[in-house]
Amino acid sequence: MRRKKAKITILDITVMMIILALIGFIVYRLTIKLNYQWNWGIIPQYMIRYDQEQGRWIINILVEGLLTTLRLSVWATVLAAVFGAVMGILRTTPRLFNRLVGGAYVELIRNIPPLVLVFIFYFFVSDQILPLLGVEDFVRSRSSATQSVLAFFFATPSLFTAFLSGVVTIAVFQGAYITEIVRAGIQSIERGQLEASYALGLSWWQQMRWIVLPQATRRVLPPLANEFINTIKYSAIVSVISIQELTFQGFQIMAATYVTIEVWLTITMMYLVICLILSIGVQQLEKHMARSEA
Repeated sequence: MRRKKAKITILDITVMMIILALIGFIVYRLTIKLNYQWNWGIIPQYMIRYDQEQGRWIINILVEGLLTTLRLSVWATVLAAVFGAVMGILRTTPRLFNRLVGGAYVELIRNIPPLVLVFIFYFFVSDQILPLLGVEDFVRSRSSATQSVLAFFFATPSLFTAFLSGVVTIAVFQGAYITEIVRAGIQSIERGQLEASYALGLSWWQQMRWIVLPQATRRVLPPLANEFINTIKYSAIVSVISIQELTFQGFQIMAATYVTIEVWLTITMMYLVICLILSIGVQQLEKHMARSEA
């Protein structure tokens, strides 16, 4: 079946004109009415700089903040996937207690503002749990090579506990939404398959392991990939506990240079580029899975 070529309509042209007019109005208000002096020349030096001691170009705090955001998002997504998988399975078990535990977790986390969770976990995890486990002392007692590896994958020793606190906070928050994705994926499996497996004498765990979860995993992969994009955006909230991710570095530059709009537009574009790349990847994943199922 041939796909019809998309045609540009009068409505499309009208919408584009409105968007361009709005952009022009904003630029006019900033440059003329507010008498704002644009200073884009200051941005590149915070992206990359030349180190006189090392004699080479190295990344500066904006790119470092972006890398920290990516590290934070990756580890938070992995941990959130574990929370979501466990709680999602609990929400579909025959036992009432398990369903109540999973439901309570989802309703509790989804109805608490993320910023409140950040402070709760920061003052609880960082001040109580991590010192009790001796995490920071363990990291500081490692060799320089080990600390460099930990800094590459996680954070420097001075920020290690705050980084872990941020990871746990985002993971717990995102885990509630992944729980619902996993639950929906499990419940989307046709009941006839469960009845047939039960008739064959399979236990509940065997049904989940061999029949339900393999099929549910394929169905929940695209929405899980979208949650990874959301995790990148939600990672900005941990800037309030001094984790030096992208938004935090933006505040630092703004406070030092008093350049506001250029800094935030640059940060916006950095977030946008990363999220767009991931969005395209998710679309390709969905197309590949659709072709596989066909």
